[in-house]
Amino acid sequence: MTMAASSSSCFISLLVFSCVLLLSSFICASATDPEFSVPLTKGLSWSFYENSCPTLESIIRKQLKKVFKDDIGQAAGLLRLHFHDCFVQGCDGSVLLVGSTSGPDDEQEAIPNLTLRKKAFEIINDLRRRVHKECGRVVSCSDIVAIAARDSVSLSGGPDYAVPLGRRDGLSFATPEVTVANLPAPTSNASVILASLATKKFDETDVVALSGGHTIGIGHCGSFTNRLYPTQDPVMDKTFAKDLKKICPTNNTDAFTNLDLRSPNKFDNKYYVDLMNRQGLFTSDQDLYTFKKTKEIVTSFAVNESLFFEKFVVAMTKMGQLSVLTGKNGEIRANCSARNSENEDYLATLVEEDVESLSEFK
Repeated sequence: MTMAASSSSCFISLLVFSCVLLLSSFICASATDPEFSVPLTKGLSWSFYENSCPTLESIIRKQLKKVFKDDIGQAAGLLRLHFHDCFVQGCDGSVLLVGSTSGPDDEQEAIPNLTLRKKAFEIINDLRRRVHKECGRVVSCSDIVAIAARDSVSLSGGPDYAVPLGRRDGLSFATPEVTVANLPAPTSNASVILASLATKKFDETDVVALSGGHTIGIGHCGSFTNRLYPTQDPVMDKTFAKDLKKICPTNNTDAFTNLDLRSPNKFDNKYYVDLMNRQGLFTSDQDLYTFKKTKEIVTSFAVNESLFFEKFVVAMTKMGQLSVLTGKNGEIRANCSARNSENEDYLATLVEEDVESLSEFK
């Protein structure tokens, strides 16, 4: 073979090898990146605020770093807020509404939402003020909740991932009955949870991955004492049960404990290790390892954190698109806690703008 032919052959081989690497990279990205693996709802975009508010995500992350430095527990509160918003009536910020829109029958007063942290609501409104000050009223509260949830995961040690944006805020809240029907209780078994989430197009892997959000946060006694009294759940590890009884000596004790025994403030896969050791706090947690359809998934996440992170991102991206409002539907609230039509400060601003317009016209 001549030197020229040899050089040509080497060049072709190198080109083929490069193409294989590029193809492999694309396939890997397609399998793990939600931008490839999860289709977008019409109206949402990966770069929705690229022009109208390019600093949006950096504003939120910068502030949340400060918040979590003082209290890492707020990360779990913000993540849970996103869950409770999306599963009930879709990701429309309805769970944020209070005031004249609300009352004894509002969404926040539903039993599943009574344990949502008040601080989480305050943090979202604070983020909204910072974002609107920088960019004007162009970013919805529901988008801020979605970004804050992602940052709560990432800043706690979990995966960082892109969030599709473009949601608008809803004009109504869900009733307590609708809220309860869409948020399975922690006392529910795996079969009930799977059936409930199947109506929202989540499969077994999605359900187990989303449940991994319990790797951070706390659980109140009332959510798990059914496993301690009057008869102890035989599935629960005996030493674990003994420790829980010290925290919750009666079935109506007002106290709480960490959801993840091993690393309560870090977003990792130790939650699944807990389940394999019969140390899951809620029935809804532990039964994922007992139930035949989900046991192998729990095991796979317990031994492979990267796999858990990958599936969690996919499931979160799907959840974040549940029944979203986009385009001309809904609104962009000037205050996350109130519809614009019931926000006196916002309405007063509109009146002032109208007066100024009339003055200019004259």
